[in-house]
Amino acid sequence: MAIWSVQTFVLLLPLAAQAQRNDVAYCNALIERYQASVVPMYGRGSMPPPIDGDQAVAQCKAGDTAGGIPVLERKLRNAGFDLPKRD
Repeated sequence: MAIWSVQTFVLLLPLAAQAQRNDVAYCNALIERYQASVVPMYGRGSMPPPIDGDQAVAQCKAGDTAGGIPVLERKLRNAGFDLPKRD
């Protein structure tokens, strides 16, 4: 049984690494769209951008895609913008 588990782990490891790279790429695309679309909306008024958006950007840049992706997606959707394509 232990051999099967090790073999499964070895076979799935490259898939997990690819998924992580995809999440990082998607997070970067979200950051780009958020900073180009949502952040400037706040520059026209007296309110600064919401701190949770800045925190999500920081999370993505630190590699915490699970924390950053949902917030950036919500910010973009709530502002009426389409999400970037996810691979």
